[in-house]
Parts: sequence; structure tokens; C-alpha cells
Amino acid sequence: MRAVWLAEFGGPEVLRPGEAPDPVPGPGQVLVEVAFVNITFVETQFRATGQGPYRPELPMIPGNGVGGAISAVGDGVDRGLLGRRVVTATGGSGAYAERVVVDAAGVFGVPDGVELDEAVALLADGRTATGLIRKAALKPGDRVLVEAAAGGVGGLLVQLAKAEGAWVVGAAGGGRKLDVAREHGADQVVDYREAGWTDRVGEVDVVFDGVGGEIGAAAFELIAPGGRMLSYGLASGAWADIADELARERKVTLLNGPLGSPEELREFAESALAGAATGRLKPLIGQRFPLDRAADAHAAIETRAAVGKTLLVP
Repeated sequence: MRAVWLAEFGGPEVLRPGEAPDPVPGPGQVLVEVAFVNITFVETQFRATGQGPYRPELPMIPGNGVGGAISAVGDGVDRGLLGRRVVTATGGSGAYAERVVVDAAGVFGVPDGVELDEAVALLADGRTATGLIRKAALKPGDRVLVEAAAGGVGGLLVQLAKAEGAWVVGAAGGGRKLDVAREHGADQVVDYREAGWTDRVGEVDVVFDGVGGEIGAAAFELIAPGGRMLSYGLASGAWADIADELARERKVTLLNGPLGSPEELREFAESALAGAATGRLKPLIGQRFPLDRAADAHAAIETRAAVGKTLLVP
């Protein structure tokens, strides 16, 4: 089968297409014919530095999220799953390929009425956005600032926060991304690349910090006493440097760390997929690349040329 290999850490060019043995499902496993591969910002960081939540040995096939149809099952697995459309995580490696083998217990059935590419786009980002919204405990009328509001998670946060009755400010970089934030339902948009952008936002109750660094630190200054800040990404390359003592002085709660137990995370993903089935959630797939152009996909994400979700198409 065709796959993309990572043999050394470095720039996008270290991702090289090649061949790999066809995987075979063992007991309790299923074989998925991959139609779409989800790419996350974390994967670009891992490729560049070797740092991330997974520590597979090189050479390896990167990637963690896929969607496709089950074409074979191992011993002990219900044969009724054959042909079923599913999305699933691979455990941190193996996704940039035409086929993957995963545990049958880890797949999510794609609801009727939801396109497979949309389900793939929601698998990780929808789970994260749903968990963040739950953790923030939004109330109707809350003023909410969503950074990176045109990104995969950010766009979903805008939609979910609006559904909770919040007033949402979408912050992003550049006119095209501001338009996307508006399309997601943001009540106000602001370009955080412009000087004095925080003056146009005003006081907020909740900040969803997907950028970190100076932008995240500036957003923290906007939070009213009793407010909350949830950091979920570091598109700037670093987390926002906010001292716990300063947060206590400002009476702002910093909500970081895990979003929930494995069981809760699964429920978050199922909730996001159900939201897509009812029309409550609509992911934006901004760009698609053939599998062999995984390097170009990584470059688009790193240079912030990407909008919404980026998928590979084997």
C-alpha cells in the first residue's frame, strides 16, 4: 500500500511517500480502507521536533485520525461491521496510509446524513471543542473570546458557544480568516495581527486560547473578575505565560489539563458527531491534499495559509 514515511525530524520535506506492507487485523481488530486522514497542528510539531504526546520510533508512518470503511475483521469481531463507515484514532502513528488496523472497540460509526470527510474533521477537533465548552460552563449572555476562530477547533468553539447563548468575539489573522469566523456565527471579529486589537474587544467572561504566546497573554488581560481562560493550543509556538498568582489576583480561573476521562472523551466525540447529524455543528474543510503531498499539507498549516481543517486524501 501507499504510505507517507517519517525517517528523521525536520521540515515538511522529511515526509516522503513510499510503500508499506498491507496491515492485517488480529483478534479484536478491524481493517479500515482509508478515505480521509485528519492532520493536526500537533503532528506538524512532532514532525519538526520529535516532541508531542506520542513517542514512536523512527522510521514511522505518522498520523492519528482516519475515516473510511471497514473491509476486514479479526477473530472475535462482529462481521456485521464489514462495510460500515467509521472514524477512528490509530494511537499516534500509521494514519498517513491507504489502510490502517485499529481495535474494533475504538471506532466510531458515522451517523446517517454526515459525510465521511466531515466526520473525520470532527473526530479530534469536535471532541476537543465539546470538552472545552463543557469545562467552561458557559451561561447565556456570557461574552466569549475565541482565538484562532477560523481554525478547526476554533470554528467549532464559535458554533458551540453561540448554541449556549454566548456573545462571541472571533479573533483571527487576516481578512479571509475573519470572514470564516463570521460564517461560523461570531457576533464580532477582530484581527489580532493589528496593533491595539484588544481595545476593540472589551471585557469578556471566557477566553478560549488557541494561540498562546503574546496573543494569549493579551487576551488574559480582557477577562473580567470571576472569568475563565481555557488554553487548548499554541499556534504561536508557546503557551501564554500567565502566573498562577496573577490569575488569583485578577480572580480569573485558568482551566488547563485533561478535558476528561477516556469515557468522557469518547462521549465528547460522539456528541460532536451527533451535532453534525442534526446540523448543530458544521466543520470547515479548508483544504485537501493527496496522500503523496503530505509535506505540502504540513507546510500550509505551519505557514498559517490553512483555514479550517486540512485533510489528506489517499
